[in-house]
Amino acid sequence: MERTFVAIKPDGVKRGLIGKIIQRFEDKSYKIIGLKMINVSPELAAKHYEEHFGKPFYNKLIKFLTMGPVVAMAVEGKNAIKGVRHLVGKTNPDEADDGSIRADYSSYSTTNLIHASDCPESAQRELNLYFNESEFCANYKNMFEIVLDELGEE
Repeated sequence: MERTFVAIKPDGVKRGLIGKIIQRFEDKSYKIIGLKMINVSPELAAKHYEEHFGKPFYNKLIKFLTMGPVVAMAVEGKNAIKGVRHLVGKTNPDEADDGSIRADYSSYSTTNLIHASDCPESAQRELNLYFNESEFCANYKNMFEIVLDELGEE
């Protein structure tokens, strides 16, 4: 099983979309193994977006991520990084596939509701920024895992 990081950004929290967004992951049999609402500090936001440092939009990213609470999630499942990114949709909601979270709920690429790690290295780095290993609750099986166990599949 693969782990990835997801954050419901301040606009998603303020619009009351937390439950709807989490439901999308659970509907696809991904397991939420870590979940917390936090106020992101400017220091944490800078670490989160460090690959964009020096770009013209960097300061807007920091300001946006720190303007309200964020729901940080650790999500686990088969091919979770690729699958979660597909569910989230492209950064620009106008280019996101129909049925993706961004296509369904967002209108702007700057305030696009949600972040999802784009590769294994980013997933690990971002999970480490927001969670300690002791905060993960991965020792339970969701219905999808129970069915696969009964079928003898991974």
